[in-house]
Amino acid sequence: MQHPAEHSPLGKSSEYVSTYSPELLFPISRATKWAELGLDGSNLPYQGVDIWNCYELSWLTPGGKPVVAIGEFAIPAASPNIIESKSFKLYLNSLNQSPFDSREAVKAVLVRDLSAAAGAPVAVRLRSLDEVAEEGVARLPGRCVDELDVTVESYDHPRPELLRCNDAQRVDEVLYSHLLKSNCPVTGQPDWGTLVVDYSGPALDPASLLAYVVSFRQHQDFHEQCVERIYLDLQRLLQPSRLTVYARYVRRGGLDINPYRSSEAVVADNRRLVRQ
Repeated sequence: MQHPAEHSPLGKSSEYVSTYSPELLFPISRATKWAELGLDGSNLPYQGVDIWNCYELSWLTPGGKPVVAIGEFAIPAASPNIIESKSFKLYLNSLNQSPFDSREAVKAVLVRDLSAAAGAPVAVRLRSLDEVAEEGVARLPGRCVDELDVTVESYDHPRPELLRCNDAQRVDEVLYSHLLKSNCPVTGQPDWGTLVVDYSGPALDPASLLAYVVSFRQHQDFHEQCVERIYLDLQRLLQPSRLTVYARYVRRGGLDINPYRSSEAVVADNRRLVRQ
C-alpha cells in the first residue's frame, strides 16, 4: 500500500525556495493511520498536541536586515492533518529572503498558513535565542529504565505482548527511556527520541517497558503514530486512572517533533532535552 506521504517532497530532490511560498506545505490526513490503530477521529481516546520546534527560522526586516528566532508550533492531536516534515522545512525556508513589517506580522502569517494546512488552529510562539538559552536543558522527572538488563529478540515491529504489569500494586510514577528509535516510512532514515510514560494505575514492569520500546527500533512510522500506538498499548494493558505518553525526538533539518498524548488536558513542558 502506498504511504500517504509518497506524493510529498519527502525523499525527493527539492529546489531551495527563499521567498514566501505557503503552497510548499504538504498536509497528510491522519485518518489513514487512525484507521490502522482502530481509531475514529471524531472520538479519540486521548487529548494531545504535537509540538514542533524550529531552530532555523529567519526573515528580513523592511530594511533588508536578517532576523533569526526559534519557532514553537503546537498542532492539536485531533487536527485532521499532520504536516509533512520536509514540506514544513521548505516552507519555513521560504521566509528567509522575505521582508516582514514586524515579528507579529511573521507570527500572523505562520498561524494562518499552518492552521490551514493542519485543518485546525495552530498556536505559534516566536522566541529569541536568549530566551531559549535561559531555559537551559531539561532533566526528566521519574526513573530511567535504560540500564535494566533485557533480552531483545525482535526489532522489526512493536510488540505490545512484551508489556507486563502487577495488578496488585498501584503506583503513580514516571518512567522514561532514551532508547526509542523508529524509521521514517518513506526514506527509511532513523528517528531518535526519548519516551516518557507518566501514569497512575497497576505497576508497569520497567524491564518489559524497555523491551517494548526497543521493539520499535526498525519499525517504520511517523513520530505521531508511534506515540499514539504506545499510548493505546499501555492504555489497554493498564486501564490506568491517568496516562500521559510523550516523546521528545531529536531534530532533523532544524526541526524537532514532540507528540504528547494524554487522558487529561496536556500542559507540555517544551524545554529541550540534551539531544535536542
